[in-house]
Amino acid sequence: MPLSAPALPGDAPHLRLGYMPLTDAAPLLAAQALGLFARHGLRVSLSRAGAWAALRDRLAFGALDGAHLLYPMPIAAALGLGQPARDWVVSCGLGRNGSSIALSASIAAALAPVAPPLEASRFAAFARRRAAGGRPLRLAVVHVHSTHNYLLRHWLAAGGLDVEAEVRILVVPPPLMVEELQAGRIDGCCVGEPWGSHAVLSDAAVIALGSGDVWPGHGEKVLGFAGPFAARERPAMVAATAAIIEAARWLEQPANHLAAATLLAEEAFPGVEPSTIGHAFAGHLPTPGGGVLPLAHRLGFRAATWLDPAEPRAWLGHMRRWDHLPEGASESVALAPFVNTLWAEAARSVAEPAPQPAILPEGPTP
Repeated sequence: MPLSAPALPGDAPHLRLGYMPLTDAAPLLAAQALGLFARHGLRVSLSRAGAWAALRDRLAFGALDGAHLLYPMPIAAALGLGQPARDWVVSCGLGRNGSSIALSASIAAALAPVAPPLEASRFAAFARRRAAGGRPLRLAVVHVHSTHNYLLRHWLAAGGLDVEAEVRILVVPPPLMVEELQAGRIDGCCVGEPWGSHAVLSDAAVIALGSGDVWPGHGEKVLGFAGPFAARERPAMVAATAAIIEAARWLEQPANHLAAATLLAEEAFPGVEPSTIGHAFAGHLPTPGGGVLPLAHRLGFRAATWLDPAEPRAWLGHMRRWDHLPEGASESVALAPFVNTLWAEAARSVAEPAPQPAILPEGPTP
């Protein structure tokens, strides 16, 4: 799989990049495996984290130079939510769509039939009955400041639920979602691939809808760098971003999907079959009984690399809606991490054309 890469001098920049075991970490893993980081003059060490909070802390306290991050996490870091404020810099996106809302097998049986995309009002009526009976549903997301939390909340509220009163929202690391569903400790979740597919193929869950059914084309993850590293290593950030753009192009080619799924199975998901990972690359999710659910809004990489300025502003709006912002939070401070000039410079170096205007569909109104 590696491409021809030049021998690197001993003083070549060395980047320590972290990632979560999710399918949309593929641009990082592919850029490493294909020799793209090296071709751009970088030595890169990749390290896997077990939870988003752990990855955040490793970046915040200098154990990493950059990381695969949830879109709202740099906003939270800039505003000092959960820890002292950090001046992270985001150079590009890593993926669009690629998550799903899944219900445990027992809840799906009680709601049967579950025909994706499940209507929010139908689910809300079921959840309200459970809450009235003293058994509110327990729904898991991967982090408080996650796209998953805000997409799930938006869908629940669209059905008429009082999200704070009529359900319980818990935080569970993505790799533990299937175990929690199987054990009956959660009734459903919003999680990125391949964990939704793995839950279905483990008979632990049924997919209710894809995240793109809530917000078509939403950005999901970004590549962020620690402020001190960004201040002294701008050329290395640009080089890493160029490698990510090239990896995203490679990932968009159907002929490469099997190789990509095999790479992820080897590097990121021990014990998960490449065929399970391959569902998201193919643009569908599995259904019980061996069928597939085609996704109208599939996981994408290349268009995701450009940072639409409207998108972090939209996520900030959702954070405000759910009172996840401090009093008087500054929009300019919150959005400061998102720097499209880095993408533009990297894109020029690899002849990546500028995106068309309005690449991102309008998101749900907070």
